[in-house]
Amino acid sequence: MILIVTLNPLLERRFLFNKITLGEVNHSSSNTLALGGKGLNVSRQLKKLGVNSFNFFFSGGTNGKLFRELAKNSGLEFTHIKTKSETRHAAVIIAEEEKQVSTFFSENSEITESEADEFKLKLDKMIQNCEIVVFSGSSPCKTADSIIPFGIKLANKYDKISVCDTYGSHLNDCIEASPTILHNNFNEIKTSLNINLQTETDIRKFLSHCYDKGIKRTFLTNGDKEFFASNFDYHYKIHPIKISEADATGSGDCFVAGVIYGWINSDVFEETLKFSTALAGINASKFNVAEVEPDKIYNYKESVQINPVGKKAKIIDDSPHEI
Repeated sequence: MILIVTLNPLLERRFLFNKITLGEVNHSSSNTLALGGKGLNVSRQLKKLGVNSFNFFFSGGTNGKLFRELAKNSGLEFTHIKTKSETRHAAVIIAEEEKQVSTFFSENSEITESEADEFKLKLDKMIQNCEIVVFSGSSPCKTADSIIPFGIKLANKYDKISVCDTYGSHLNDCIEASPTILHNNFNEIKTSLNINLQTETDIRKFLSHCYDKGIKRTFLTNGDKEFFASNFDYHYKIHPIKISEADATGSGDCFVAGVIYGWINSDVFEETLKFSTALAGINASKFNVAEVEPDKIYNYKESVQINPVGKKAKIIDDSPHEI
């Protein structure tokens, strides 16, 4: 089982406009409720790839009830810890003609000490029964900051694979806890850890730091620009596909879904990189978040360029030969 933990889920109210004129009355052509939050995006994209997952999140109030109904109607399996605070929500304004998306967030949920403790207790039991646990998205408040580092340590204790894709003041504690796989973008590293990844030397130094902390694979993405990754102590520079961007929301989550897909299928690292990078790029070309069809990925993934940097991995030809 793949367990996906989302501490800060989001109920989205998405409004679609052909064109928006600021300062005037604008009428939406359609509006829908949608599941948001990084973990739910990962889960939805995995489902598109034919991989089921189980979601665990906080939810509360009217928004929480609507969120759970949407998850159920989407065919996503889940359980939750009820909170006194309302699940956060956002208005997502999409202007098709301008290809612009604007998001207006409410305040985050406030998690109580007892709710955080209940989450940890249930998380312990759930990690024991999963193969991979994914910690995806931000922490809603200080009270919840200790949950992801706690969960990573549990995964190590029970010999489970852990994937960490979070940011904020607790990120350093997450790295110290030693997840199996780490994903962040450049800006998250800068704002969370006060580290500038301005040069290739800076980037590779950080990749080496993660490896020293016991992290087997690290991915540092950078939007539609070249980015870097490491597989143990081997480093790679990746050039993404060129594609017309509509909305990059959820592209990082699609990348993580691709990494998980590659791991469970035992794909070689370079193949996983190509697949994940293409998946993220295609998502950015669409307004629908984390709903990329598999056949589209295979059409684009060979356009992804991967270059080893630094130490070169030895390739052994173990194919059969005639004697």
